[in-house]
Amino acid sequence: MERIKRILQASFLCRALFACCDWVGRQWSSSRVVQAYLTPSDLSVRASRSSVFALLWDKLHGLVCWLYDKLRLETLFAGSVLTRLWFWCALTITLAPFLPTMATAGLACLCFVSLLLAFARDRARRLQFTAINKYVLLYAAVYAVGTLASVSPWSSLLIGLLTILFTLFALVPVNAVTGRKQLIGLVRLLVLAGAAVSLYGLYQFVFRTGYQSAAWVDNNMFEGISFRVPSTFNNPNMLGQYLVLMIPLGGACLINDFAKPKLRWLWLACCALMCVCILLTFSRGAWLALMLAGLVFAVLLNPRLLMLTPFTLIALYFVMPDTILQRFASIGDLADRSTSYRVSIWFGTLRMLADYWLCGVGPGDAAFNTVYPIYSYDEIVAPHSHNLLLQITVDAGICALVLFCVILWVYFRRLCTAIHATACKTGKLLQIAFLSGVAGFMVQAMTDYSFYNYRVMFLFWAYLALGMTAARWNELTKEAEG
Repeated sequence: MERIKRILQASFLCRALFACCDWVGRQWSSSRVVQAYLTPSDLSVRASRSSVFALLWDKLHGLVCWLYDKLRLETLFAGSVLTRLWFWCALTITLAPFLPTMATAGLACLCFVSLLLAFARDRARRLQFTAINKYVLLYAAVYAVGTLASVSPWSSLLIGLLTILFTLFALVPVNAVTGRKQLIGLVRLLVLAGAAVSLYGLYQFVFRTGYQSAAWVDNNMFEGISFRVPSTFNNPNMLGQYLVLMIPLGGACLINDFAKPKLRWLWLACCALMCVCILLTFSRGAWLALMLAGLVFAVLLNPRLLMLTPFTLIALYFVMPDTILQRFASIGDLADRSTSYRVSIWFGTLRMLADYWLCGVGPGDAAFNTVYPIYSYDEIVAPHSHNLLLQITVDAGICALVLFCVILWVYFRRLCTAIHATACKTGKLLQIAFLSGVAGFMVQAMTDYSFYNYRVMFLFWAYLALGMTAARWNELTKEAEG
């Protein structure tokens, strides 16, 4: 390795490329647009803390504390496991990939009970502010309106309530995690859970067990693909979405603990399992998403790594099996049944939104299929629009779409600012991982309705919350509390 390093340093071409990269980096960092993006305004923080939501919360907090004292509930809950907020938060997020949706919802409700008790027992405790809090609350409120205005209210009710519950869960981790060790512990649990999900996926691939659908592969084009791994999510595309979030966290753990031999091999094994499993999903959207997530991770970690991109792609071409290369090369090919199927659905959905753009048609398959067949192309039947942004608009209207985009904008801006300001290696790695994971997730979301699996939706909002918590790295205590 040292010899290669000396050769590269002696190479005029490499030195010229490094100098060019450094110059571009300096110009980029000093540009007014980038500086404006990386400079957060205290105005938004002050406005949020003095907003209607904050004032209502202060009144509610006072009422809850008063009731807690009057009913003498401290004698009931003193020492109760229900007061262990971080424990319930960690348990729910870690087990979500393995549990049924309603069990996850039940644990999420327990987290809210624990959060309420934490505030009821401590009058001085303040709701932790993050830049996306108010937009998350507004998004949930708009979704509630979309549920009530659904063309099929009863069928949309449960799905709407689940969406609101899982969206509001984003408020739990930011208040549960008070120390850096707690955040690191949660990240490690997520990576271990991702490795366990992947290990089960490999078991399915070897023994050919698990649900398979004929609609997942165009057999005329891909005769070599006979099995796509769904693991615990019962759908390879949803499994791919999940792994796109988890793999950057595994990479952060690997780099951070690389000097510790035992942990190094543990995280390397976890990353290898997840990468192999995402390949076996044969989800082209997940592969593209992971490539972008990896690119974002590498560039934010060290911009010079961008120079290795062409060599990495060439190496992958010679290493990957022909089945995977054929599958990847078919991206955008309208001769592929699944691609033409999606394009037809997108056009049909856009036609539908021309009439239902304001409030949507309501969440759920039943509401979608009450209206969509009127606008569909080629009489194609579909449970959803196969695009996250389109489906959010279909579910709750244009306001929900705008709020979701604002949440993503604020999230990326806050993490970019934090990466720029954080000197700690561990904190910076976690921030880069959380940013690149969501960036990759949104790439795949352009070709799949990512929230079709409610546990993936739950984990997405929990992931956003943990990302915003990582952005507060400098504010977190060095030792975990409670």
